[in-house]
Amino acid sequence: MTHEFKIIVEAGINAKRNGLKSVLASVVALNGSSYRKPGVRMLVLENDTMIGAVSGGCVEKEILLQSQKVFKTGKAIVMTYDGKYRLGCEGVLYILIELFNPKEDFLKAFFNCLNERNTFEILSYFSKEEGFKRELGSFVNIDDRLFSLNGSITNNIESNLSVFQQKMVPCFKLIVIGAEHDAVQLCAIASQLGWEVTIIAGIKENKTIDNFPNAKEFFAIIPEDLDTSNIDNQTAIVLMNHNFGYDLHYLIALKNTTSNYIGVLGPSKRRDDLLSNLIEYSPEIKEEFLDTIHGPAGLNLGSITPQEIAISIISEILAVTRKKQPISLTEKAGRIHAE
Repeated sequence: MTHEFKIIVEAGINAKRNGLKSVLASVVALNGSSYRKPGVRMLVLENDTMIGAVSGGCVEKEILLQSQKVFKTGKAIVMTYDGKYRLGCEGVLYILIELFNPKEDFLKAFFNCLNERNTFEILSYFSKEEGFKRELGSFVNIDDRLFSLNGSITNNIESNLSVFQQKMVPCFKLIVIGAEHDAVQLCAIASQLGWEVTIIAGIKENKTIDNFPNAKEFFAIIPEDLDTSNIDNQTAIVLMNHNFGYDLHYLIALKNTTSNYIGVLGPSKRRDDLLSNLIEYSPEIKEEFLDTIHGPAGLNLGSITPQEIAISIISEILAVTRKKQPISLTEKAGRIHAE
């Protein structure tokens, strides 16, 4: 969710630079079931360009139509969308549509918050009664400071309005340790999910960040020089060195980190040998760290090609991160998407 909101903010900034107004649409409530849940957002520009989506495609056309009212009046509205006959989902969406016009102090605080990998909160005030209401709007809480997203004054909020609150964690981060072809494929697919990808290559490898499209960072270092200060529980790590010694030294360098997933390539015996050597080198190592190590990395999807193997690894990372036991959705009772 955080990376989607980041894309929206960046698109709004670019639109303003080009002299275009923009409108933010946020799903703030749901009665019944729907393809996506409250907290999803999209941006609509004056030229009818849409960034992001809140459904499979049907709701967006109505949002585009309703946005014209907000562009014309400057006032926020709440629209409802009954998906029973149009989406195939027996749910009613409540969508807050407001001008997106944050001030410079928000932008500075927001991007600093992302860089520091801190959490923040979005609060959207709304009413289920359709129509215009000047007090409707969204705010971002960063370090106990409220920033308006539509430029309104915070003390205009009425106490009888409903509020949708959403905690936003740091953007998910993937550290790929290795620079061969399989690492390129993993980087490509992970970046499509909005993950921030860091590539760690060996100092003797003739590679640069240009070899890894959409990677955020690239470092050619030895294991002992690995900076672990920004590794948190929104970070996954995959060791793809194809070198037992390098993998062992990186695990030693990572032993005090709190990542939620570490994947190692190769058969189970290789993993067991790595863990045995790791414990021998670092007998004080915590069990919580050992529990984050998964090898062979990935789910059993019958993967063959590097692209398929990348998908299986990313699938396992998602399952571990969301604390889900992978099964076919045909075997799952109740809701099929993450709650």
